[in-house]
Amino acid sequence: MLPITPQQKLLISISPVDFRKGIDSLAAVCRQQLYENPLSGAVFVFCNRRRTGIKMLIYDGQGFWLCLKRFSRGKLGWWPTADTNTFTASASQLQILLYQGDPTDAKIPEDWCPIN
Repeated sequence: MLPITPQQKLLISISPVDFRKGIDSLAAVCRQQLYENPLSGAVFVFCNRRRTGIKMLIYDGQGFWLCLKRFSRGKLGWWPTADTNTFTASASQLQILLYQGDPTDAKIPEDWCPIN
């Protein structure tokens, strides 16, 4: 699995996307709707309209990773809602989200040693 470090920027897209989109289309969504550079090394997280899966787009300096998780049972119980296009999350919050949990309700300690 691709390691996601606490220092990486994680952006969760509020609006659902069509899961037929590939790397180029999701990179265009990052630029046009999220106003972020997909080449920045940030982790971009998307869900489909029914919230039965999650896609992540990550650029590692050599190329793009496109990761898909489709839930075998159920759907996401929590997804951010806000006036903005993105929700900034931590690596530990992403892990909880990938297991269909609510990261805002979890008691997660702060990162031990943030890098400035």
